[in-house]
Amino acid sequence: MGNKDQKNSLLADVGLLMFLVLFSATAILMSLSGQVLLNVIYLFGTVALLMLTYFFGIMPSLIANILFIAMQATIMIYQYVAKGSEIHWQLAFWMVIPILLCLTLYCMTYNQLKLQSANAELRTAMIEQGAFDEQTHLRTTVAYMEDAAVYAETNKRFQLPVTTAIIKIGYFNDIRRMMSDNQLQSLLKMTTAAIKDKTRVNDIIYLVNNDDPTWAILLFSNADGATIATNRVKQGFDERLKNNAELSTMAISLVVGIASWDGKKMKTPYDLMNAAIRETQYDV
Repeated sequence: MGNKDQKNSLLADVGLLMFLVLFSATAILMSLSGQVLLNVIYLFGTVALLMLTYFFGIMPSLIANILFIAMQATIMIYQYVAKGSEIHWQLAFWMVIPILLCLTLYCMTYNQLKLQSANAELRTAMIEQGAFDEQTHLRTTVAYMEDAAVYAETNKRFQLPVTTAIIKIGYFNDIRRMMSDNQLQSLLKMTTAAIKDKTRVNDIIYLVNNDDPTWAILLFSNADGATIATNRVKQGFDERLKNNAELSTMAISLVVGIASWDGKKMKTPYDLMNAAIRETQYDV
């Protein structure tokens, strides 16, 4: 794997050097040819070919380069036959330089484009597997169950307190009927931002339900510590709500449920999450 990365890096470096050399050679040849108008036209055509190479890949670029060469040949023949002008062979470099520039650009950007493609595939896979919510950029129930199992094992081995906090929007079903889709998106983003802003770096945040928006936080803390953290979240949410022009007129509030892991009574992470969800019924 390391050798492959080194080869790809070397390919990119060689491509960059060749790209600079070819552009320098193009500038010199343009100044020597003296055909200002055609040089400008061909230069803009070359830039268009480079953009085509970057955004669409090498095959469309090669096809476009062939058409570009055909266009130049047509111009030369027209000048020779229709106008009786001499063929300007000093412009022949435009038939070779663009395709070489496109090839070197492709070598330079090959790694970057491959990495972008890999990142897009990874993002799609995470969304499809349900471990990542695209809208809020938070982990979902799948990730929560995996992480909570690790937290529970840590509690068993090292006796560290493990607590989860469930945060919901009070009377969401009633409020939803009075909200537009834009207001709903604004509410979800605002709530997520408030939770992120008021929790510690090592507290992991999840969105465990999209239909009835429900956030979960896993903490290495006892119930009292989680209560302090969620009170900060509520306060931060209220402050953001007052400053939100779309939502400030609505009576929106958060409800919180807190439950600590009990290895004697709880067997799975679902037990922990459900215990905290039940506690939200008593938060008024």
